[in-house]
Amino acid sequence: MAHYAFLDETNTVINLIKGRDENEVIDGISDWETYYSEKNNTICKRTSYNTFGNTHKEGGTPFRKNYADIGGTYSEELDAFIPVKPFPSWTLNEETCRWDAPSPCPVVVREPDKDDIDYPVYDWDELTLSWIIINQ
Repeated sequence: MAHYAFLDETNTVINLIKGRDENEVIDGISDWETYYSEKNNTICKRTSYNTFGNTHKEGGTPFRKNYADIGGTYSEELDAFIPVKPFPSWTLNEETCRWDAPSPCPVVVREPDKDDIDYPVYDWDELTLSWIIINQ
């Protein structure tokens, strides 16, 4: 089963559905993007549930960089779905079509067999433009 995103006039994703696979032919219909667009009187684009950051999670070919999300946008220029920008300081990575923070999140290396350790959890602080620990 394929997934489809419906777009408004600004290419913002307003709805997502499960629909016919792109290779199904039913009653002579084989172009499901066009079919769903006409049926719903809006733009419809297929999206891949298994694609994130221009990588297919099962090793397949990534499709349109990311699975669409409501409120995100579709870029015709990049043929990609772009999620909602989380913070004003973040910039779009055009290869992944994901948003990058001005600095990378600290990496926490977990030690094997150390379940009793409270590892830090980080969140972005837009005021200081830095990552802060939120669980200590």
